[in-house]
Amino acid sequence: MKNLLKLYLLSIIFISSSVFAMDGVAVIDMRTAVLSTQAAADAFKALEEDPDYSSNLEEAKSLQADRQAIAEKLQKELETLSQEQIAEMQRDIQDKGQDLEFLAGKIQQAQEETAAKIFTDTGPAMQKIISELIAAKQIKVLLAKSEALLFSDPALDLTDDVTSMLDVAAVEALSQSE
Repeated sequence: MKNLLKLYLLSIIFISSSVFAMDGVAVIDMRTAVLSTQAAADAFKALEEDPDYSSNLEEAKSLQADRQAIAEKLQKELETLSQEQIAEMQRDIQDKGQDLEFLAGKIQQAQEETAAKIFTDTGPAMQKIISELIAAKQIKVLLAKSEALLFSDPALDLTDDVTSMLDVAAVEALSQSE
């Protein structure tokens, strides 16, 4: 069984290494490319400055601190508390946990909406840049960098190139609109 597993692993390595050895193969993590741009950093900074978002974040931090304090108090004073007091503290911890989950959902939703807007805004520019890179580097196969991709040579990764070119395109678009 171990030999069969080794044989499969060796076969996969052999096949994948021959694919990556080919000219014209590249990988890209489009999510990282877009979210690493200056436009994305500015959008997330604006999100952090949004009154609703920042108040939700502060409230979540406060709830987490309160919940932690109650849990620590419960742990320290467990032997001296009555059953009613223990039950009440456990309910408080549970209530604060539910409130925290609700706020975390709102915070995550705001972050996802911001990321979606960034993707929508940069989508056409990214497609143009990827097309230009494919032509310039004579790429025949472009793979998405993901969990399914076990290994790739960093020299094949276009992610940083796309991020840089998106930043340049954003600056050019801004200077043309002025």
